[in-house]
Amino acid sequence: MAKIYSKKNALAKEMKPKQEVVSFLLSYSKALHILKLDNKNFEFIAN
Repeated sequence: MAKIYSKKNALAKEMKPKQEVVSFLLSYSKALHILKLDNKNFEFIAN
């Protein structure tokens, strides 16, 4: 098992997301609002 972890992973490449994915995640995080009441959290997505 030690041999498996000691080898460099040939499939591991530097992951670069597309611009569309980054833009989607940023806009989603900006639209997400969390309202905390007592011990409950309510999540709203404002489009």
